[in-house]
Amino acid sequence: MHTFTVSATNTSAAWVAACRALDVKANPRREGFHTVVRIADATAEDPALRAELERVRAAAGYQPIETVANTVFPARLAALCPDPAQLAERYQQIYSRLTKMDTGNRRGTYFGRIVAYPGQDGPVDQLEYLVKQLRQQAAGKGPMSAAYEVGLAHPGDGDPEPQEEASFAVPVHLAGKDHSVRGFPCLSHCSFQMDRDRTLHAVALYRSHYMLDRAYGNYLGLGRLLAYLAAAAGLRPGTLTVMAGHAQIEDHITKVRPLLQDTPSLLTA
Repeated sequence: MHTFTVSATNTSAAWVAACRALDVKANPRREGFHTVVRIADATAEDPALRAELERVRAAAGYQPIETVANTVFPARLAALCPDPAQLAERYQQIYSRLTKMDTGNRRGTYFGRIVAYPGQDGPVDQLEYLVKQLRQQAAGKGPMSAAYEVGLAHPGDGDPEPQEEASFAVPVHLAGKDHSVRGFPCLSHCSFQMDRDRTLHAVALYRSHYMLDRAYGNYLGLGRLLAYLAAAAGLRPGTLTVMAGHAQIEDHITKVRPLLQDTPSLLTA
């Protein structure tokens, strides 16, 4: 089984490092299992790398990176809505249009699942709830327990010890409805952890990750979601860790290989 763990300072460097880890002679299928990508600041990018990758992606028929990132977090709309409840409300108002405008979104978007999760009694706004819990914890004298996970059962019985870090989860896979073997949603869940210094970290689990089509935009969208949550709760944004059950580089590796070979500075920045 081919696998890897990489760490980088920004999304551009992380994407390059992950692709390099897959694009090796010993891995002719350019795929990996249980891969881990850790990014210190997933909102940061290398403009030159981003521009060249956009050009290559457009020539290969892929969507713009910003389109992919917006399925995870709508940055432009969020800039107009610093209040999570307002952001959720406005997104829900346009959600049906978004799913019809792009065939890739016909089954929904990740952010749509966060702000309008199909609950038993109607849509559930997990974003506002999550921010409220983070604010309450941040205002306390010490970390709260992990008893406030959103939409997922607590892994243990009873209340954890007070010294444990807090943990929150945003589910995007809907049991009983998401039966497709491929396609939405590849993102299974996101969890958020708060350090004692009030830094918010995130970990995202993908069942599958396509490195050319989705990975870069997903890293960016998740980084923006983390930054928004941290700002709304009065916290500092921290590290994003993305795990994939299966990661692979698609057929256009020859078109992006020059980017992987000519950017050594990204990995040492």
